[in-house]
Amino acid sequence: MKKNFVEELRWRGMLAQIMPGTEELLQKETVTAYLGTDPTADSLHIGHLAGIMMLRHLQMCGHKPIILVGGATGMIGDPSGKSMERNLLDAQTLYHNQECIKAQVAKFLDFEAKGDNAAEMVNNYDWMKDFTFLDFARTVGKHITVNYMMAKDSVKKRLNGDARDGLSFTEFTYQLLQGYDFLHLYETKGCKLQLGGNDQWGNMTTGAELIRRTLGVETEAYALTCPLITKADGTKFGKTESGNIWLDAKRTSPYMFYQFWLNVSDADAERYIKIFTSLDKETIDALVAEQNEDPGRRPLQKRLAEEVTVMVHSQAALDQAMEASNILFGKATKESLLKLDEQTLLDVFEGVPHYELDKALLGQPAIDLFTREDVPVFPSKGEMRKLVQGGGVSLNKEKLAAADRPVTADDLIDGKYLLVQRGKKNYYLLIVK
Repeated sequence: MKKNFVEELRWRGMLAQIMPGTEELLQKETVTAYLGTDPTADSLHIGHLAGIMMLRHLQMCGHKPIILVGGATGMIGDPSGKSMERNLLDAQTLYHNQECIKAQVAKFLDFEAKGDNAAEMVNNYDWMKDFTFLDFARTVGKHITVNYMMAKDSVKKRLNGDARDGLSFTEFTYQLLQGYDFLHLYETKGCKLQLGGNDQWGNMTTGAELIRRTLGVETEAYALTCPLITKADGTKFGKTESGNIWLDAKRTSPYMFYQFWLNVSDADAERYIKIFTSLDKETIDALVAEQNEDPGRRPLQKRLAEEVTVMVHSQAALDQAMEASNILFGKATKESLLKLDEQTLLDVFEGVPHYELDKALLGQPAIDLFTREDVPVFPSKGEMRKLVQGGGVSLNKEKLAAADRPVTADDLIDGKYLLVQRGKKNYYLLIVK
């Protein structure tokens, strides 16, 4: 007996809607299932992770996952949950984005698996690029009525919304294009199940309907959706003041990525650890019990942040992120500060005061530099002397032994930064230009 994929999703809180007969099919045979993503950027963000985790759990339950990169549909834009039409991308950009996405997904899915459930990546541009409009109208258009398409919530919302936005014909055909993807994968790869977010339910059921109307009512084609992930307060998941949390380390540093998960609320941590990790029920239940016993220790957030950071980045990236966290919140040395790359250094000290210092001033005593009007780390020289004598001032995580010790170019981190610490908690980042 295979591990029950639907049951796995159910206890994890990852099951929203499911077509009748889906669970029975999954128990009966090895099922090929696909999930689509539009390559609108060269990186996925954590809003995509629930779908990728669905494919991961599917493969771990012995079934075959296909990730479909929508090179063709990405050129159009999907009206589901959107109020405006997307910008259209050129073929070169889409191909670049696809390659970047595949590298990220390979950390979650096994493309080299032995047996019949190795993961695959396909691009619908490959089978849509030579499809003429007349072929499409004859092969696909005749099977699905306009009435059926108009009844979809995603279409109705746009039609009843602001007339200036409206719904272009291009977007109106999106559900037929997505439906044809399902038909094509059914015919060429025996794909019987489509997975996706709950906002895709309308498009997905159109695909199952197209298969039945094209190939016969007895055809087995099914759809299953995951709830849209939100925060406990109902706001959008994965967005911060600075924008999306990306899987690409160049867009979101591993430190910021780790911090995002570490700082989620207790209620969210309990939900997210089920959705975004592969930890089993017993392990998660034990962590929840531990959290309830002593919430201040935050075992759920810590384990969640560790698991997801290792999965998306690496163990080395997690180690560096944890070390970077200690610089601000624990005991750290100058060596650990020097290990940070520039982006992580800036991310760690994002919330502390930043001052610019003219490079020509280097060589002067610390007491002259750190009490300047434009670098007001200390309000007066007297206060700085008193704090230095009490061992309360550090430069680059090393105690400042004398207030008049010269600050030179040798002190610069990455050739342009000085980190001054006043007391235990007050940090100042000086940018030397």
